[in-house]
Amino acid sequence: MNSKALAFLLIAIGLGSLAAELVYATYVATVYSNSSWQGQNPPGMMEQWYQQYQTQSGTVITIEQAKTIADQYLASTRNPDLAVKEIMEFQNNFYIVYYEKSTGIGAFEMLIWKQSSFSGMGGGMMGGRLVTGVIMPEPGPNMVWNTKYGMMGQGMMGLRYQVASPMTIGKDRALQIAQSYLDSNLSGAKVEGATQFYGYYTIDYSVNGKIAGMLSVNGQTGEVWYHSWHGAFIQEIEFT
Repeated sequence: MNSKALAFLLIAIGLGSLAAELVYATYVATVYSNSSWQGQNPPGMMEQWYQQYQTQSGTVITIEQAKTIADQYLASTRNPDLAVKEIMEFQNNFYIVYYEKSTGIGAFEMLIWKQSSFSGMGGGMMGGRLVTGVIMPEPGPNMVWNTKYGMMGQGMMGLRYQVASPMTIGKDRALQIAQSYLDSNLSGAKVEGATQFYGYYTIDYSVNGKIAGMLSVNGQTGEVWYHSWHGAFIQEIEFT
């Protein structure tokens, strides 16, 4: 490749990265600017929202501190029908389930990162700083399969809620699908409890009688999404 062609390629890559970051930043700004957040700073930019929960770099938060963060976020939603159902501590993060008290159905899932570098695409957003205790929507099914509170329902983070269509796959069938997936991909793993959300189920699984991780099953298609971002399971607390 000659130098002129290489230069054009590098420019194209740079413009593509910039475009992706702008699209992502626009989405985040729209989400937070429409929320009912009552923190010290307006939540129009991701960095401002993250700062609400930032602690000193290198510190390790406890599950009790994670509960405080989860409760602070719950209060910011101003939705009296929502409550924290459980918090699971993993090697990389704390996993929180919020549910509807009126229906018992899971509303959405959040993660509190123990320590991460949120540099954003192209090195922007957080500027590559290490932060501890960041709370954010869990990626994957929580955002793309959640038909009421996720991106599909446009309800995540305070935007309007939409009525979700019933799922065609029941909980028992979802557990069978999840077990079949585990049998093919993780020998010896067994499904445990399943939490129903709008549009999907999230299912814990165990290995040798101990919780080891989770996966989700789409309530319409039966598609399986393995949660690969948690790390080893440590402990959990339940509130219902």
